[in-house]
Amino acid sequence: ESFAYRCLPLAIANAHGWVMLNPCGFSARWLGDVGTHSVEIVLDEGADKKRAPVSLFGSGTLTFHVEGVMRTSEGWNLWVGGPPNAMKDGIAPMGGVIETDWAPYTFTMNWRFTRPNHWVRFEENEPFCFFFPTPRGVMDRLKPELRPMEDAPELLESYRGWAASRAAFQEWIKQNKPKTPADQWQKLYYRGLHPDGRPGAPDHESKIRPAEFRQTGSRRVCPAGRSSARKPD
Repeated sequence: ESFAYRCLPLAIANAHGWVMLNPCGFSARWLGDVGTHSVEIVLDEGADKKRAPVSLFGSGTLTFHVEGVMRTSEGWNLWVGGPPNAMKDGIAPMGGVIETDWAPYTFTMNWRFTRPNHWVRFEENEPFCFFFPTPRGVMDRLKPELRPMEDAPELLESYRGWAASRAAFQEWIKQNKPKTPADQWQKLYYRGLHPDGRPGAPDHESKIRPAEFRQTGSRRVCPAGRSSARKPD
């Protein structure tokens, strides 16, 4: 019934950037020590060792090299981490923010094992890195506040109306079998509506479509003739 895909914030997060694909299939495990020798990597037959991940930093860290230098417009950083909502047992992605508008440097994508002696599998062409641009300095410019909801009467009234409506809807679900799986959700946020049916933001997004990377310049540069980045499925 694809319950997860009915969660709009989750679906938007999954599509909110591009992924890089693993160039070769392999299995890996961490033996528990802090040294670089403590990560064991077993490549699939025929895999290119030059493009395979390595144990570079120690402490149970698995490192993927990113081929090429990423470039963004002036004032834009690149947020880099693991594919959203794509958890792996025994290993977790590490994240970073890079000033890619000026730096002529490559970066690595790192995953860290969460427990020793557990084999982790990465398939060929499986996403290992997720990235999207973000304005530099935006966090310094934001001024977060905490205030009672009573200070915003219209918001409080709308929230209470939604809470009562949701409780009544959930009770109705218990008493009545929905005709279709879609009938199990009110879908107000999904459709960009307030609890009373009024439209919310005029630019509400129920789907985003990041542009595909295109080849430019004097020659083809995609690794192995593939797209170096693509949108998540």
